[in-house]
Amino acid sequence: MKAKSFAAPSADKPLEYYEFDRREPTPDDVELEVQYCGVCHSDIHTARGDWGEVEYPCVPGHEIIGIVTRVGSNVTKFKVGDRVGVGCMVNSCGTCDACKRGFENSCFEETIWTYSSKDPVDGTDTKGGYSTLMVVPEHFVVSIPESLDSAHAAPLLCAGITTFSPLSHWKIGPGMKVGIIGLGGLGHMGVKYAVAMGAEVWVITSSPEKKAAAESYGAKGVIVSSSEEDMAHAANSFDFLLNTIPKAHDLSPYIKLLNIHGVLCIVGAIEPMPGFHSGDVIHGQRSVAGSGIGGMKETEEMLAYSAEHHILPEIEVINIQDINNAWESLMEKNMAKRYVIDMKKSFPTE
Repeated sequence: MKAKSFAAPSADKPLEYYEFDRREPTPDDVELEVQYCGVCHSDIHTARGDWGEVEYPCVPGHEIIGIVTRVGSNVTKFKVGDRVGVGCMVNSCGTCDACKRGFENSCFEETIWTYSSKDPVDGTDTKGGYSTLMVVPEHFVVSIPESLDSAHAAPLLCAGITTFSPLSHWKIGPGMKVGIIGLGGLGHMGVKYAVAMGAEVWVITSSPEKKAAAESYGAKGVIVSSSEEDMAHAANSFDFLLNTIPKAHDLSPYIKLLNIHGVLCIVGAIEPMPGFHSGDVIHGQRSVAGSGIGGMKETEEMLAYSAEHHILPEIEVINIQDINNAWESLMEKNMAKRYVIDMKKSFPTE
């Protein structure tokens, strides 16, 4: 089955048009026509080789909304015409303790990512949602609540679950003070969820001009990370910090913002980080933790929560032909929202 896409031909070249063959669905697979695909900073990191070797051409995209076009004979949850979503992963071993407990994203054998992983079905390199067609095992496909707009729902499959999961795990709620470090695609979703959960929320950013945007999402205000006065005033005050910065950086200034028993959770940077002084966490019995997306059960819970509380990302819809400009904007930290590719408009049916 021929799929149209945009792909990175190498680590240092712009994305370009690329056609490839999708494998035929197995009895356990769902085939879907992609309608929308969100643009994530992880797309850039992967395609540029920041996280290790990549097979090229690399077709990114793991915030996918589409319509089911075929189902395998063993599929029971979906039928042709259903509106569905696919997130950051498309397979796992299914038998390890992590998978059995619903944390396929932490599979002890190997999580198969939506792009740039080895498909266990045929051994080919997985290719993501910057394409017109996907074939995914039923277990890794989710239904999209009727009230959620398709374009706005796409980023929930990564930005939504990546921020919802740790906030839910650490039981964020009324009476807690939460800081969201960074106000990009992840950060603005973290603000919305933490506010909905009842916390007092502040944005910690190096871009003071994002104050109005932060407050429009429900934050009480911003703390400018480059301001010694702001950081000193906020010291020892936060119960939880959600760190969405996508690059390695010094954690020490942020750890000092934690209250006693406070937690700093890293969700943005996936690379070696500079060390910090152990005294900063010993003092106050503070913790530095990490979290990456969430399991399939959590993803379904996140979608239901988003629908119930009317939480959707701020988006800008683009054609895929504009993807290189969108990536450049992301790298320059110009976005406090999420780009979403309109795949149907980008590749109109002839």
